[in-house]
Amino acid sequence: MTFVKICGVADPQHARVAASLGADFVGVVFAPSRRQVTMGQAQKIAVALGKLDAALPLVEAPVDPAAIEKLLAKRRPLLVGVFADQDADTINAIADECWLDLIQLSGSEPWEMCSYLRRPVLKCMKVREGQSAEEVLAAVGEGGVPLLDPYVEGTYGGTGKTLDWEVAAVVARRVPVVLAGGLDPGNVTEAVCTVHPWAVDVSSGVETEGVKDLNKVRAFIKAAKVAAGDP
Repeated sequence: MTFVKICGVADPQHARVAASLGADFVGVVFAPSRRQVTMGQAQKIAVALGKLDAALPLVEAPVDPAAIEKLLAKRRPLLVGVFADQDADTINAIADECWLDLIQLSGSEPWEMCSYLRRPVLKCMKVREGQSAEEVLAAVGEGGVPLLDPYVEGTYGGTGKTLDWEVAAVVARRVPVVLAGGLDPGNVTEAVCTVHPWAVDVSSGVETEGVKDLNKVRAFIKAAKVAAGDP
């Protein structure tokens, strides 16, 4: 099974449609980005996804894909807040105010940061060109699920650049990973078949002129699920 995260959502209607099309995760960006949302926007998306009607998630130990899958079984899609280089108290406060299910750390935070957060964590790892799988694996810490994204100087993500899928595949054979970077409806089938990730993450690849394109969202989710052999 491969789960799908539609990230960079800023419109409640887009969030609802993504959920209806089978998205497992919907991401809202609090980090500096053209997709950055206000707390008010994030709250409206949470309302659209029915998050106010469910109890806040509890972090289970260990925080791993199995724990997140338990949450998915109860309240799919999960709402993910994307942060970068913000302190734990601020992140926890925003997560509470916006009814987030998960936290994604996309900055230069150390893995130890995961232990200070009250939600399960997706920990972004910036994979540099030429970096080996063993080097990536050596940098994986505890307390979160690694999200592999290509390193692009001066950005937190959403650049449309891909990383080396063969390297990602070796990493994914050792630890469950979220694969991000340059995915779109046209290449996600190959990405899933090559890497076999626990989840795939897309933002710019399902946009047209910087706006989420629901036809592309539909095509991406279908292609990812079919490639993984999911019903």
